[in-house]
Amino acid sequence: MSLAGNRTLDILSKAEKGKYGILAQSCYDSTMALGLVRAAERAKSPAILQLFPITVKALGGEFLRFCLDVAHNASVPIAVHLDHATDEEALEISVGLAERGIPFDSIMVDASHADTDEENIAIAKPWIARCHAAGVATEVELGRLEGGEAGLRVVTGTVFTDPKKAEAFMKETGADILAPCVGNRHGSYHFLGLKPENEWDMELLQTLGDQFKGRIPTCAHGTDELPDSLFEDMIRRGVSKINVNSWCRDPYAEALSKGLASKPFPEAQEEAIEVMAKNCERFFKLFNSAGKA
Repeated sequence: MSLAGNRTLDILSKAEKGKYGILAQSCYDSTMALGLVRAAERAKSPAILQLFPITVKALGGEFLRFCLDVAHNASVPIAVHLDHATDEEALEISVGLAERGIPFDSIMVDASHADTDEENIAIAKPWIARCHAAGVATEVELGRLEGGEAGLRVVTGTVFTDPKKAEAFMKETGADILAPCVGNRHGSYHFLGLKPENEWDMELLQTLGDQFKGRIPTCAHGTDELPDSLFEDMIRRGVSKINVNSWCRDPYAEALSKGLASKPFPEAQEEAIEVMAKNCERFFKLFNSAGKA
C-alpha cells in the first residue's frame, strides 16, 4: 500500500519545511489523549498522539481505535504513533491490529538492542515491509540510547549514530523516520548527575539533519529534563518529531491523584485533562507549532 497521504509523514514534512517541531506526546489512558487533543485544537497545532506497545497490550485494540477516533476527528491534524515496539510480541500485536483493520499512522520498529547494524536491519526489515503493506509509516533507531521507560527493556552501552552508515541503514530497512543517538538517553539525566545539554552532540544532530533534509524526518528521543534552549536548538538543526513523556504525564498523574482524594471522579478527571492540556500547550508554543494547523 502506498504511504502517500500518510498522516504522520505529512505532519512531519510540513514541520520540516516550516522549521517548527511536532510534539509527539505519550498517552497512557483516554483522558491523557483527550487532553492532548484539546490542547492541539486550542493552540491550532498539529500533533502526534503516541502510545507505548505495553499500553496497547494492556488496553487492547478498542483503546487504539478510540485514540484514532479522537485524533483523526480533531479539527487539527493529529497522527497516532506506536513508540518502541522492541520485541516480536509487541510488534505482532501492533502490526496485527493494523492488518486487521485498525490502521494507526506510524510505528517505531525498534531493533536497536541488536548487537550489530546488520542484525538491526535483519530484525526490522520484514516488520517494516508488513507495516508498509498496511499503510503504516515506520521509524527506526540507528545506534543505541541508554536507559529505559514505560515497560521497555533497560538498555546499556550508548552507541552514537554514524552518519557514514546512516544512508545505507535507512535504504536497507526501508524505514521512513530516523531516531538518531547523539548522546540522548531515556529516563532521567539528573539522577545520574548529568546535564543533558552536555550530553547531546548537536553537531552530529546537525550533520544528520542536513544529510536527510527533505527526505527522511529525524526524531528526538530522551527529552526528559531538557532545557527549553535545547529543544529550540534541535529544531533549528532539523529535528521535526520530538518525543515527550514525563513532562506532561507527571503533572497529569499528580493532578488526577490529588483530585480523586477529595472530589467527585468527573470533576477530578476534568481538572487532570486541563492540566494535561496546559502542559501540552506549553510545548506547542515552545516548538513554534502553535497556529500552524
